[in-house]
Amino acid sequence: MSTETKIRARPAAVLLTPSAEARIADLMSKAPEGTIGVKLSTPRRGCSGLAYSVDYVNESNSFDERIETPGGVLFIDGASVLYLVGSTMDWQEDDFTAGFVFNNPNAKGSCGCGESFTI
Repeated sequence: MSTETKIRARPAAVLLTPSAEARIADLMSKAPEGTIGVKLSTPRRGCSGLAYSVDYVNESNSFDERIETPGGVLFIDGASVLYLVGSTMDWQEDDFTAGFVFNNPNAKGSCGCGESFTI
């Protein structure tokens, strides 16, 4: 009898749509020198308490979640992972707006303008 242990790959904390991956690739193609990826975090702000923030990153943090995409690396702030597990990140663009859109099953509510959410 074999005692071989199979290790299952851990799923990513956040799923990215092809549109979000393409936007990350676009951002990385225009990134300042020294940029190693983009970072998703949930700083405290807005009416509901937490907001989504995507910024360039030039150094990695060992507590951050790391998601490899075809166009670059998405880092997720280690303190934000629990708020984001199971979320889908999409990029949507129309004649009037453009931005990342999040479908977050952990969010219990959001403000009227859509800028912030609560857990």
